[in-house]
Amino acid sequence: MKKRMSLAVSLVVFVFFVMVLSVVIVGLCIYLLDSIFDISFLKSGILEFFAMLLISVSIGTSITALLSRWMVKPVRNLIEAIEDVAKGDFSVTVKGSNIPELESLAASFNKMVRELAGIEMLRVDFINNFSHEFKTPIVSIKGFAKLLKEGGLTSEEAQEYLDIIIQESQRLVDLSTYVLNLSKVENTEIISGKEVYALDEQIRRAILILEPKWSAKNLSVDVDLQSINIYNNAPLLQQIWVNLLDNAIKFTDNGGKLQVSLRRINSSIRFCLQDNGHGMDEETKQHIFDKFYQGDTSHTTIGNGLGLTLVKKIVGLCNGHIEVESSLGKGSAFTIFLPSGMPMDNRHG
Repeated sequence: MKKRMSLAVSLVVFVFFVMVLSVVIVGLCIYLLDSIFDISFLKSGILEFFAMLLISVSIGTSITALLSRWMVKPVRNLIEAIEDVAKGDFSVTVKGSNIPELESLAASFNKMVRELAGIEMLRVDFINNFSHEFKTPIVSIKGFAKLLKEGGLTSEEAQEYLDIIIQESQRLVDLSTYVLNLSKVENTEIISGKEVYALDEQIRRAILILEPKWSAKNLSVDVDLQSINIYNNAPLLQQIWVNLLDNAIKFTDNGGKLQVSLRRINSSIRFCLQDNGHGMDEETKQHIFDKFYQGDTSHTTIGNGLGLTLVKKIVGLCNGHIEVESSLGKGSAFTIFLPSGMPMDNRHG
């Protein structure tokens, strides 16, 4: 409302200024003409009225054209910038104006362009990384399949190549599953299928599901889970615990330790997973939730860079938040806060 009033006042002042300036200039012209020439025939009657009207209109039109050109210039610049953005140029910016509304419009436009540039960058990165992640196992499968077809391999070599093909095939299946789940979560605004269930038991089941992985690395798992019921979509939250645990196992050395805790803090539920693994530097911590980002640039650990992205999306969808503490060589700690979301008649159940 204030902006509308400001714009209206600006227009009124502009029109009033043009009118006053026109009258002053007309009066000055008549005074000068009267001083130099004999214009007594214009000082009475209809001729005087039409002469002043003609001069006022001419001067007013000229002043309006000049001033409007100055006022409309920011709008013209904005239109040109919009046309550039429509062509895919997200580097354009527009300058502000002395008029508050146009200044606000320019600031909003520049912010929009920055957001679009960021989205475009993410889109390009997503396509490039997605193509790379899919192409790598496919090329690997094709190469080893050709070697098997050519023959001349020992039984041990053939078995090794078959294991690689199976492993790479599973990698494709996992990647496809992650992409589908992430797409589903990103297009979900309201969580449906909620139910009351024991969250601590769900986390225990997630730990048991991954038992072959942490047992293979001889990891010890310290579990301290408070008995807590939650009202939410169980399959959706299951993806949080499995992805976080799998990530912790992946980056913890043989013989390491995982600590899992669950507590109710006032009206929130706090889940914490801590490991004594490799840890992360500051740059990695800033990007771990980005699609396809992998802190291990050597790719010595198997992954697709979508697990933590999915976790972050689900936590946000549940109106919760996630915190990360980590340092190189000292491990990492992921802490998730979720609202209990219990229905009124189940809060004390």
